[in-house]
Amino acid sequence: MESKGSISIKLLLLLHLFVLCASQDFDFYYFVQQWPGSYCDTQNSCCYPTTGKPAADFGIHGLWPNYKDGSYPSNCDPNNRFQQSQISDLTSSLQRNWPTLACPSGNGVQFWTHEWEKHGTCSESLLKQHDYFEAALDLKQRSNLLRALTNAGIQPNGGSYSLSSIKGAIKDAIGYTPYIECNVDESRNSQLYQVYLCVDTSASHFIECPVFPSGKCASQIEFPSF
Repeated sequence: MESKGSISIKLLLLLHLFVLCASQDFDFYYFVQQWPGSYCDTQNSCCYPTTGKPAADFGIHGLWPNYKDGSYPSNCDPNNRFQQSQISDLTSSLQRNWPTLACPSGNGVQFWTHEWEKHGTCSESLLKQHDYFEAALDLKQRSNLLRALTNAGIQPNGGSYSLSSIKGAIKDAIGYTPYIECNVDESRNSQLYQVYLCVDTSASHFIECPVFPSGKCASQIEFPSF
């Protein structure tokens, strides 16, 4: 007859195995980047990070495991907390490429903590904490959204552009169709807010999106300055 201690250990091992299985149960990632000019040009405005105003470039919002039916896992491992020491060599790059614009001003740690614990833990069996953030930084560099748009004559100058031309410019540069999310400025004009690209489960290859988020933009949208 097994002792209570032996049974408890087996239960803990089974629970840990369950968490690991749950953390790799997804079909693809959404890699989401946001335009800071649109984040700030709203009724709620924004707060620059304590490191200063970010560059006028798209910033990372997140790398989100997703299912093909449009749903997604979240908060998959409460025991795997964000640890800044694990990404200390990436901090300066994260501050440049994954800046926080939330109020009150912060240094980015709260933002990265939220993204890791809500989304990153759901792929922890494939990407450890350092790998997760490093993969996102690499995807941003490879996508280079601002260059893709400006090469097509789409400038962040407050002008209005067709939604189809924005999608087309990004697809021409990267090879895959993006999803564009819009928000509205204080005058209720639709503007380019976030760009979603889909990535395989290894977080190393862009792919065609199995499903797009719900919501839509106007046919003409603004690209505000920052």
